[in-house]
Amino acid sequence: MKYDHADRACELFVGGLNCAQSVFAAFTDVTGMDDELAMRLSSSFGAGMGRMREVCGTCSAMFMIVGILYGLGGEYTHEEKTEHYSRIQELAARFKEKHDTIICRELLKGLSVTSTPEPERRTEHYYKVRPCVRFVRTAAEILDSYIAEHPPMKQDTQL
Repeated sequence: MKYDHADRACELFVGGLNCAQSVFAAFTDVTGMDDELAMRLSSSFGAGMGRMREVCGTCSAMFMIVGILYGLGGEYTHEEKTEHYSRIQELAARFKEKHDTIICRELLKGLSVTSTPEPERRTEHYYKVRPCVRFVRTAAEILDSYIAEHPPMKQDTQL
C-alpha cells in the first residue's frame, strides 16, 4: 500500500484547518478515525498547543497518529514503552533534520510570536508570510515514510 498524504494535508491547511488538524485529518484513511472526530480531537494542538507556540501542531499530530497505529494499550512492558518513546523521538529527530526544531515559536522566526488565544485571520497575506504549510508537508511526508518503513499491524479497536 502506497501512502501519500502530504498534498491532502496542505489542502486542508490552506482550506482553513489548523496545522495539527491538517496533518491528523489527512491520515483518517490510515487511522480509521471519523473525519469530524479527527478534526475535533486535533483542534487543540494547533499553533503549538492552543496558540501557546510550544510543540508544533504538525508534530503533535504525527505523534497522535503513531499512537493510534503503534501505541500502547493499558498493559505493556517497560521495553514496549521504551520502544514507543523511541519511535516518537525518531519522528521528532526527522522533523528537526529538516527544520532544526519542533518548537512552534522557533519555527516562526521573524514572525510576530504571541501567546494570545486569538488566531490570525487567514488572508492572502497570511499565506504569503506564514511558513506553516511547509511544516504540514514535512510532517505528512515523514509520517508517510515512517509508515511505509514500519507497516502497522491491524488494530482491533474501532475509532
